[in-house]
Amino acid sequence: MQKFFSVDYSRCVGGGLCVMAAPKVFAQNEDDGLVIVLDDNPPAEEHENIREAARLCPALCIHIDK
Repeated sequence: MQKFFSVDYSRCVGGGLCVMAAPKVFAQNEDDGLVIVLDDNPPAEEHENIREAARLCPALCIHIDK
């Protein structure tokens, strides 16, 4: 099964906009603020939120794969 999105963790700057857009899918590490993926296989109803997170990401580290 193909994943809906991927994250380039090395590019993350800890902006937190992904968490605001898709809090069921993304969180931030308490130590450095970098992205944590809570659900790497989210339900379809989260896909638009993930697209929004990718659009908002200042580092462009969230990639839509489908």
